[in-house]
Amino acid sequence: MELHQLRILRELADLGSVNAVAKALFVSPSAVSQHLAQLQRGFSAPLTQKEGRRLVLTSEGKLLASAAASVASTLAEASARIRTVEQDKDVPIKIAGFHSIGQTIFAPLLALPPDQLPPLHFFDEDVSQQDFPALTSTYDMVLAHRMPHTAPWPEDRITVIPLAFEPLDIAIHQDHPLAEFDQLTPQQVIDERWVVSRPGYSPADVLETIAALAGKAPNIEHRVNDYATAGALVEAGDCLGILPRFTARKTLDESVTLRPIKGLNSGRQIDLLLRAEHLHRSTIIDVIEAIRTAVQGLVTG
Repeated sequence: MELHQLRILRELADLGSVNAVAKALFVSPSAVSQHLAQLQRGFSAPLTQKEGRRLVLTSEGKLLASAAASVASTLAEASARIRTVEQDKDVPIKIAGFHSIGQTIFAPLLALPPDQLPPLHFFDEDVSQQDFPALTSTYDMVLAHRMPHTAPWPEDRITVIPLAFEPLDIAIHQDHPLAEFDQLTPQQVIDERWVVSRPGYSPADVLETIAALAGKAPNIEHRVNDYATAGALVEAGDCLGILPRFTARKTLDESVTLRPIKGLNSGRQIDLLLRAEHLHRSTIIDVIEAIRTAVQGLVTG
């Protein structure tokens, strides 16, 4: 059993396909399959099985993949003890995040004094909620969001650091007749025209709940994931939108206002996801604290 074979098994658990593992590790799919076959020779119980056209882990394979994560964490801890703090500060940290969080905290983090944090490399990832955990295979840290009623993050595979709960409000032009109300009910807004995200993203989920409470299907005219664009459409027309209260604030025109939804605790949890072995790096801890501070400033500002 070799370390790179264990890593491949772990990546298969996180990424879900041989092709995805090959892409992440910059090798061919056949090389991934060969290493898995070599690893399998050391065990009588099957580690993988076919599920349709995909290769997935068996329960034994998942057990070994979990052990592979523990091995990686142990090695990272030993490596952190060997490296000096100065050496660690030269290692860049890759941070991915959904669009609206990137628009609001990436620049403030980059503006911090250079001696306070290691080099930071930022990436935006517009993915559905269920795809955030797999990004920890590519990035050191992943800023993710999750609706409270949905399945929790797989904390057996990744570390989850809660950052903030962000309400999702109805975006409305200040001249719209409904803007006079401090809160809006599902029954008040269901007959309006809407701009929301594509299915699988938070605004679309909230609108589905509004429709269920109102007992009527919504009239969706625009499907836009970018909150700045959605806000511009609300500004230009008489449609309503659903936008996050904190992260959309800077992109909204003054003519667009946000109203909470009465009787509905709509919102999303913003979390930081990373693999456990990264927590042994002192610079990672420093960046986590900087991110916490930036998000808290976003909430209170």
